[in-house]
Amino acid sequence: MLYFIFSVSILAVLLFLPVSKLVWILSVRRLQRKLKREISEAEINGQLARARFIAMIIVILFSLFFNINFIGFPK
Repeated sequence: MLYFIFSVSILAVLLFLPVSKLVWILSVRRLQRKLKREISEAEINGQLARARFIAMIIVILFSLFFNINFIGFPK
């Protein structure tokens, strides 16, 4: 059980930065297209906070499902 939790945590931590950066870039570009203007620094920081929250959910779920498939559900 401890091995499973450790592997889920490690994979989630390793994936967090690239996934949050990807989500952030996509959300900033989408907002710029929607507003048809350059967005302010405050709006960029808001998108960064939103991207980090979304990325945290994505990487935890992905890591959990990946490890269940790869290692198996702990008993």
